[in-house]
This record gives sequence, C-alpha cells and structure tokens, in this order.
Amino acid sequence: MLIILQFNVTQLGIATGLCLSEATNKYLRKTNSRIVLWSAIGASISTSLAEILGGAIALNMLVDIPIKIGAILVTVFVTIMMFSNSYKKIERYVIAFVSLIGLSFIYELFLINVDWETAAKSWVIPSFPQGSMLLIMSVLGAVVMPHNLFLHSEIIQSRKVKKRDEQSIEKQMKYDFWDTLFSMLIGWAINSAMILLATTTFFKEGIVVNDLQQAKSLLDPLLGNNAGVVFALALLFAGISSTMTSGIAAGSIFAGMYDEPYNKNDIHSRLGVVISLGVALLIIFVINNPFKGLIISQAILSLQLPITVFVQVRLTSSEKVMGKYANRPFTKCVLYIIAGMVTFLNILLLISFFTE
Repeated sequence: MLIILQFNVTQLGIATGLCLSEATNKYLRKTNSRIVLWSAIGASISTSLAEILGGAIALNMLVDIPIKIGAILVTVFVTIMMFSNSYKKIERYVIAFVSLIGLSFIYELFLINVDWETAAKSWVIPSFPQGSMLLIMSVLGAVVMPHNLFLHSEIIQSRKVKKRDEQSIEKQMKYDFWDTLFSMLIGWAINSAMILLATTTFFKEGIVVNDLQQAKSLLDPLLGNNAGVVFALALLFAGISSTMTSGIAAGSIFAGMYDEPYNKNDIHSRLGVVISLGVALLIIFVINNPFKGLIISQAILSLQLPITVFVQVRLTSSEKVMGKYANRPFTKCVLYIIAGMVTFLNILLLISFFTE
C-alpha cells in the first residue's frame, strides 16, 4: 500500500508543482478542504505524540530522566533545530545510525530460528486474532502514515524541477518510482525483521510486552549487555528525526491552507509546526500509560488514512488537476481498492471497541 500511495502522491507533486495540501485547498470546496486538512494535522499531532514519547522513553532508559521532562527536552530540541535549520547538519548522522540499527535487526534473523514457512504465509495471508484489531491498525497507521503523504508531495518540490516540459516531468517520475521502491522495500524488510524477532523473542516464550523498554532485548543476541544503550540511542535519534518530519508535515499542511509551500521562515509553516508539537506535548502530560498512548496514537492515524487516500485518488485521477498524467483506469482501480481495504479495516476496528 505504502509504495503505491507514496509514488502516486509524488506524481501529483511532479505533474502539478503542488503538494497534496495545496492541491486539496485549490481543487476541493473550502469547507471540505478544511475538514480534510485539519484532520491531517490531527494525524500529524498523533505522530508527534508517539515520536516525542519515544524520544522521552529513550532519555529515561539512558539517563533516568522522567518521561514528561524528557518530552519537554525533545520538543524544545526539535523546535530549535527545525527553526534554525541546523537539523540538516546532523540529518545524515541520524539516518546512518538509525539505518545501522535497522539493518542489525535484519542481520539477527540469521542468528535465530525462524519458522520461514509460517512467515512466508503470514506475509500474504492476513489473520485477525481475537483482541488484535487495535494493534493491527496501529501498525497500519505507523507504516502508512497519512501526514507522510502530504510531506512526500511537498519534499518533491525541494528538488526544484524548474523545467515543466514533458521529458523532464517523465524523467523525474521514473526516477522517483525507483527511489520510492528502493526505500520502501528497505523499510518493509526492517519492519518484517522486527516482527519476526519479536515473535521469536517474546511470543514463543509467552512474554507479554507492556513496556517499550522490553524491546531492547531484541538486540541481545547481537549486542549482549550493550543492547539497552544502543537501542535507546537508536530510539532517541529515531524519535527526534521522526518528530521533525511530523512537524514539517504539519507545517506543510497548514501552509497549504493559504496556498503556500512549506517554508521554515513563513508564519503559517511555523504555526503548523507549533500546533503539531505543542498539542502533542500537552496530551503527553495527561497520559497515564505511555506505552498504551503509543499504540492508540498510531491507531488514530489509521482512522484518518481513508480520508487522505480518497482525496489523493480523486485529485490524481482528475484530468483537470493532472492533465495527461491523470491515473489510468487500472491505477485508479488499484488505488480505490486500497482505500476500500483501509476503510474496511477501520470499520472492523470500530466494531472491536464494542465487541471485545
């Protein structure tokens, strides 16, 4: 789903020169566009909440700082870096470190005994164990993040594709297809590795996971006694970098309401960032169970996802918006099937609240 949706929204950015937020504001009725965009900002807030919490938990693991104090530190640090643009200086180091930890999860698959036959079946045949819908939808929301669709269409503008001729546009679309495919497949492999490791480490041993700090044991086979420190550092860097992306996404969405691209020096972009990070921080102060808060915040993303997907498909299927690059019938059909699947899963999630 993510590969298809990410590439599709990139086509919107390349073909129109508009991000998803700007296109929504331009081509939808004002009332409808406001509902869509404010719900997308809500999704960004949910992500910021989870990422700030992740960073705060990491600080707690490293230096025993209370979660709420750690949340303030992470929020202030990220805000300063975003508005000063200094995050670009450490971006490569963050990506390198987090990628290293992610790849170490994949490497560990060779150190444990995985039931590959069952794993292969489970990759393609879904199952819904009793009481699992909240977790399933939180995973869906954490992977196919709706605010990232807005962000991805914004980022493509930073490549400064000045030439609007067909050859340049098609060349950029082809490049971005392979770029999206490569990066999303790596993400898929790392996510799969973590699930397989969790199954082997926790499920087979009958261990109930109710604390994020338990996840450090996934790295024990590779790093031994240092696993906790390395995992906490990776969690801290991942939390910081992901808080930045959710903040930028909110800035892009809010600026789009005023037909503006994201600009860290623009008041509307800055307001979007402050709304996302500020509201998330306030919510953290009223959460009693940080681990449960992580799960619920990501499930909220899945509830907003159908709204973003249906709007995206409508825009990218419109010749008025996309011209000759509008979705072909087969592509449109695939995208609507994805939107329908996500909607159906969310209905199951809502039903589970009353039946489980």
